[in-house]
Amino acid sequence: MLNIIGKRNWYFLFSLIIIVPGMISLFMWGLNLSIDFTGGSRMTLVFSDKITQQTQNKVRAVFKEQKIEVVTIQPSTKSLIIRTKPIDEKQDARLLSAIDKEVGLAKQESFETIGPVIGKEITVNALKAIGFASFLIVLYISWSFRGVRKPASSWRFGICAIAALLHDVLLVVGIFSLLGHFYGVEVDSLFVTAILTVIGFSVHDTIVVFDRIRENLRRTIDMPFGQVVNDSILQTLVRSLNTSLTTLLVLFTLLLFGGETVRWFIFALFIGILSGTYSSIFNAAQLLVVWHEWSEKRKLSRRK
Repeated sequence: MLNIIGKRNWYFLFSLIIIVPGMISLFMWGLNLSIDFTGGSRMTLVFSDKITQQTQNKVRAVFKEQKIEVVTIQPSTKSLIIRTKPIDEKQDARLLSAIDKEVGLAKQESFETIGPVIGKEITVNALKAIGFASFLIVLYISWSFRGVRKPASSWRFGICAIAALLHDVLLVVGIFSLLGHFYGVEVDSLFVTAILTVIGFSVHDTIVVFDRIRENLRRTIDMPFGQVVNDSILQTLVRSLNTSLTTLLVLFTLLLFGGETVRWFIFALFIGILSGTYSSIFNAAQLLVVWHEWSEKRKLSRRK
């Protein structure tokens, strides 16, 4: 029998190792927010020749002449993704004309503008959605596990599930903070969708383990709580791994053959589901045991 519970400190340490760098990055640099949240304009220009530093400098000069503030320029082989302060269609047309004269013939693949008010509203709604979803999850799990016998209360199940969920969200957000700072990866509204999907998957996997713990608590009376949790994890381990593996294989295929527009959305899902599988097995259930042992020690000290 594998003693998973006995090595819980190692699992907690591993979680800290993979989360802390992203949290430091988030504190220092934050997220590279797209115009979905900040407001502004974004255009994609495709040139016939390869993009060089000289090309980027000429494009910046054109924007400066037109008195339009450039936020970022993200180059690729033959295209530039340019973020600016909000501009209208007339300004966009003048820009294209000036770029054709000063830099060379450029084709505009896409152009979109979002006002700062709408961007702020999207940000607030995104935070509300994540917070409200977490609150509902705590209530639902607490209600679903209301009949579980001691030593674990229903609220402990809900709070430990949220702790595991928070682990997954922090990991994904931290990784995207690093990607945004070093590689210019932007966080858009699809990222919020990915986070909410990861939350749902993480809780789903955690509930499978918690439900087996509840069943085993009903069947056993004298067995230590830590042993019950350890047996429950082992009984659900294969199912959890198989479910996650099939999902990850699909996401990996989409990463290889999916389009550029959904690449980072799929990547966020891949990291989140991988983390959710780990946290449901090696974090959520372990926290139940840690909480129980701490509670027992506290009761013992009160008696003394």
